[in-house]
Amino acid sequence: MLDPQKIDELATALNRLVPESLREAGDDFKANFRAVAQSWFDRLDLVTREEFDAQQAVLARTRQKLDELEKQLAEASE
Repeated sequence: MLDPQKIDELATALNRLVPESLREAGDDFKANFRAVAQSWFDRLDLVTREEFDAQQAVLARTRQKLDELEKQLAEASE
Protein backbone atom coordinates (compact mmCIF):
# COMPACT_ATOMS: atom_id res chain seq x y z
CA MET A 1 0.00 0.00 0.00
CA LEU A 2 1.20 3.46 -0.83
CA ASP A 3 2.18 5.73 2.02
CA PRO A 4 -0.63 8.29 2.65
CA GLN A 5 2.08 10.91 3.22
CA LYS A 6 3.28 10.41 -0.36
CA ILE A 7 -0.27 10.93 -1.65
CA ASP A 8 -0.49 14.15 0.39
CA GLU A 9 2.81 15.33 -1.06
CA LEU A 10 1.59 14.61 -4.59
CA ALA A 11 -1.69 16.44 -3.95
CA THR A 12 0.20 19.43 -2.56
CA ALA A 13 2.53 19.49 -5.57
CA LEU A 14 -0.42 19.37 -7.96
CA ASN A 15 -2.17 22.09 -5.98
CA ARG A 16 0.84 24.38 -6.54
CA LEU A 17 0.28 24.03 -10.29
CA VAL A 18 -3.22 25.48 -9.98
CA PRO A 19 -3.43 29.17 -10.91
CA GLU A 20 -3.51 31.57 -7.95
CA SER A 21 -7.08 32.63 -8.75
CA LEU A 22 -8.29 29.05 -8.28
CA ARG A 23 -6.32 28.27 -5.12
CA GLU A 24 -9.35 29.00 -2.94
CA ALA A 25 -10.66 25.66 -4.13
CA GLY A 26 -7.29 24.12 -3.35
CA ASP A 27 -8.35 22.46 -0.11
CA ASP A 28 -11.28 20.82 -1.86
CA PHE A 29 -9.05 19.78 -4.73
CA LYS A 30 -6.45 18.33 -2.38
CA ALA A 31 -9.04 16.36 -0.41
CA ASN A 32 -10.70 15.04 -3.56
CA PHE A 33 -7.39 14.17 -5.17
CA ARG A 34 -6.28 12.34 -2.04
CA ALA A 35 -9.46 10.22 -2.01
CA VAL A 36 -9.29 9.42 -5.72
CA ALA A 37 -5.57 8.62 -5.63
CA GLN A 38 -5.90 6.38 -2.58
CA SER A 39 -8.78 4.50 -4.21
CA TRP A 40 -6.81 4.10 -7.42
CA PHE A 41 -3.68 2.84 -5.67
CA ASP A 42 -5.72 0.42 -3.54
CA ARG A 43 -7.11 -1.17 -6.71
CA LEU A 44 -3.60 -1.67 -8.08
CA ASP A 45 -2.87 -4.33 -5.43
CA LEU A 46 0.64 -2.98 -4.84
CA VAL A 47 3.15 -4.59 -2.50
CA THR A 48 5.57 -2.92 -0.14
CA ARG A 49 9.28 -2.72 -0.90
CA GLU A 50 9.92 -5.17 1.95
CA GLU A 51 7.50 -7.73 0.47
CA PHE A 52 9.06 -7.28 -2.97
CA ASP A 53 12.60 -7.72 -1.62
CA ALA A 54 11.58 -10.84 0.32
CA GLN A 55 10.05 -12.42 -2.78
CA GLN A 56 13.07 -11.46 -4.84
CA ALA A 57 15.32 -13.26 -2.33
CA VAL A 58 13.09 -16.36 -2.46
CA LEU A 59 13.25 -16.30 -6.26
CA ALA A 60 17.06 -15.99 -6.22
CA ARG A 61 17.36 -18.99 -3.86
CA THR A 62 14.95 -20.98 -6.01
CA ARG A 63 16.93 -20.10 -9.14
CA GLN A 64 20.17 -21.20 -7.47
CA LYS A 65 18.61 -24.50 -6.37
CA LEU A 66 17.26 -25.09 -9.89
CA ASP A 67 20.69 -24.44 -11.39
CA GLU A 68 22.25 -26.92 -8.96
CA LEU A 69 19.65 -29.58 -9.78
CA GLU A 70 20.13 -29.05 -13.53
CA LYS A 71 23.87 -29.47 -13.07
CA GLN A 72 23.38 -32.69 -11.09
CA LEU A 73 21.00 -34.01 -13.73
CA ALA A 74 23.47 -33.20 -16.52
CA GLU A 75 26.29 -34.95 -14.63
CA ALA A 76 24.11 -38.01 -14.01
CA SER A 77 23.22 -38.20 -17.72
CA GLU A 78 26.86 -38.33 -18.83
